Amino acid sequence: MPALKTHWRTHTCGALRKADVDGEVTLSGWVHRKRDHGGLLFIDLRDHYGLTQCVLEPESEHFARLERIRVESVITVTGKVVARSADTVNSNLPTGEVEIRISGLTVQSEAAELPLPVFGEPEWSEEVRLKHRYVDLRRESLHKRIVLRSRVIDSIRKRMVEQDFLEYQTPILTASSPEGARDFLVPSRLHPGKFYALPQAPQQFKQLIMVSGFDRYFQIAPCFRDEDARADRAPGEFYQLDMEMSFVDQEDVFGAIEPVLAGLFREFADGREMSDDAFPRIPYAEAIRKYGSDKPDLRNPIEMQAVTEHFAGSGFKVFAGMIEKNPAVEVWAIPAPTGGSRAFCDRMNAWAQKEGQPGLGYIFWREEGGQVEGAGPIAKNIGPERTEAIRTQLGLKAGDAVFFAAGVPKDMYGFAGKARDRAGRELELFEENVFRFCWIVDFPMYEWNEDEKKVDFSHNPFSMPQMDPDAFMAIDPKDHATLLDLKAWQYDIVCNGVELSSGAIRNHRPDVMLKAFGYAGYGPEVVEEAFGGMLNAFRYGAPPHGGIAPGVDRIVMLLAGVENLREVVMFPKDQQARDLMMNAPAMPDPRQLRELYLRTVVPEAKKD
Repeated sequence: MPALKTHWRTHTCGALRKADVDGEVTLSGWVHRKRDHGGLLFIDLRDHYGLTQCVLEPESEHFARLERIRVESVITVTGKVVARSADTVNSNLPTGEVEIRISGLTVQSEAAELPLPVFGEPEWSEEVRLKHRYVDLRRESLHKRIVLRSRVIDSIRKRMVEQDFLEYQTPILTASSPEGARDFLVPSRLHPGKFYALPQAPQQFKQLIMVSGFDRYFQIAPCFRDEDARADRAPGEFYQLDMEMSFVDQEDVFGAIEPVLAGLFREFADGREMSDDAFPRIPYAEAIRKYGSDKPDLRNPIEMQAVTEHFAGSGFKVFAGMIEKNPAVEVWAIPAPTGGSRAFCDRMNAWAQKEGQPGLGYIFWREEGGQVEGAGPIAKNIGPERTEAIRTQLGLKAGDAVFFAAGVPKDMYGFAGKARDRAGRELELFEENVFRFCWIVDFPMYEWNEDEKKVDFSHNPFSMPQMDPDAFMAIDPKDHATLLDLKAWQYDIVCNGVELSSGAIRNHRPDVMLKAFGYAGYGPEVVEEAFGGMLNAFRYGAPPHGGIAPGVDRIVMLLAGVENLREVVMFPKDQQARDLMMNAPAMPDPRQLRELYLRTVVPEAKKD
């Protein structure tokens, strides 16, 4: 580590080692902790780089002042480096073999009473932490995570450049985009009554970069969306590794981004496993059926299966009646290895009821007289033959259980996925200390809009369909079966159940784009009005192109092993998208409003 010598220090608080003994040094930092041991005053002095123990004798002229000042005051000390005795060496500290005998002291800044403690890192309210973030950031764990974030971004940049990507900056003040979330609007002083929008993502710009002939683009891009907060989504703003490539298909994009993410996660694995294998490709329909989610956590080994045939016409009238009444109904089995006890099954049933379900049917198996037998109400109703057929299909044994979800798949898969996740966690089946990536592919291009009784886009309307363009153009708009069966070149990348990004091979042909919107009931005039700029650019020659934009915040969250983005963002907003430290948002000055030709109309209920 460099000495980083300045007027205020000869070394940092993390630099000194046994080889420095007998040297005269100057350190500056924050008083992390004070301890009085038999008259000697011990100070742990902390800066960005580490911590050094300093000692002061009672007879020192500086003793009274150093004893009086509060922790987190900023001081500069001068003194001699001495070796600690063998019984006082701190092996957990890089500087733990030495200490400073203080001979000189300058108090640079005295700290007031702290709003929250730094040493020890006890749990503290989020409101206090965010209001005084500058103090919160001094805490060791949070400080390390912010440093980790910087190093992760640096590594991303290096890895992208190594693959011949170049970083370009796109505008921050732009027009509204069709990303789906609400825009943050910025009024224009020079154009009264008109507004810019902060970019939800650089989507259109990065595609225009491809149209402009730049082959491989990336950017650590700021994005702004006026949406509600949740643990894995920061309100207001976030950063993503935005990238786009020309003359590529889906596998080319995968081949570019996989080495970046795999190398990144191996670099910062910190003892966790990161496979060298290619990320598995899981079709969307398969992900829904096996895992009940399009962002499956593959650390959980449970895979669901359909067992509808074993319940059709059975003695379990609840499921049998549903199947008879509606041919679209299916019964899915959620295997639960090692979960074969009535107590566990009852706990799962109680959990399902708290989730708003009538219950969660189950069978568990036990060994009786050398025979494996099914137990529980469902086993009694369907009989031993069907019960054994279910056990055989799922590969279960004595001591295992299975839970069932029934209904039309599109209506019940989400609950089934939650039950899979719950069983895996309750039974401690999840792999520990591993990163499990996958691609979700083959998203449906269209879905049926039951309210409007028409075909509509399922996910991203700007993706290329997985069909020869001429054949796509020739589809009869009334051929709903073909349209609903059509897949798009869309993909998501998922790690440990966290969706890092969606991406796509873009629809770069204006005629195909107009036809795609036409099948969903949007006339050419609507498309031209909304996306005319992009369409016109494509009319002057656009290469086939595609890309993706993994979220930097979520990547760091996974690497840091935390479950809330606010733990890896330096100055985050709270749940209501407020900056408690800077008091934002705030009412503008009346003069500012006059310059912008604006006035505010605050709803009565929100005046306070």
